[in-house]
Amino acid sequence: MFSTHTDVTPARFSEYQIIGRHLPSEANPAPKIYRMRIFAPNEVVAKSRFWYFLGKLRKIKKANGEIVSVNQIHEKRPQKVKNFGIWIRYDSRSGTHNMYKEYREMSRVAAVDALYQDMAARHRSRFRSVQILKVVEVEKTDDIRRPYMKQILVKNLKFPLPHRVNKKAGKKIFSATRPSTFY
Repeated sequence: MFSTHTDVTPARFSEYQIIGRHLPSEANPAPKIYRMRIFAPNEVVAKSRFWYFLGKLRKIKKANGEIVSVNQIHEKRPQKVKNFGIWIRYDSRSGTHNMYKEYREMSRVAAVDALYQDMAARHRSRFRSVQILKVVEVEKTDDIRRPYMKQILVKNLKFPLPHRVNKKAGKKIFSATRPSTFY
């Protein structure tokens, strides 16, 4: 749920903006353009997911369509901690379910990564069975719905450290004399 790591390691996913359309024909010389924001490990998977979703939404597939542009989206303020609300649809063994989940992360990509980890842990769902519908930064604390997120937003929140062991202040790390093994 809550990330304990700092974003020093590169994220498992990246966010891509993909723009595509149906191929122009004599009947439709200027087809409608479709834009999607897709989270994927690389550009190839992002394009594949774009065609997967576009095929479900419209009668367009890779054979009769074209990708106009692919851009990677970067976080505007990657050093600020933010709250994210994510709407998803996922396929379980028993059916298709809609969900809304909240995460506290530094970027949209980190929040989506946390979502996939959480869905794999709690629901045993795979990457292919989770469809991200919308990712929104929740700016107002009043708009946060989940109690596990509300408990973090309490003013003067403290995390007690009950078992602190002090290192001996005057103790030397290395001994100047060689240790004696005989008694």
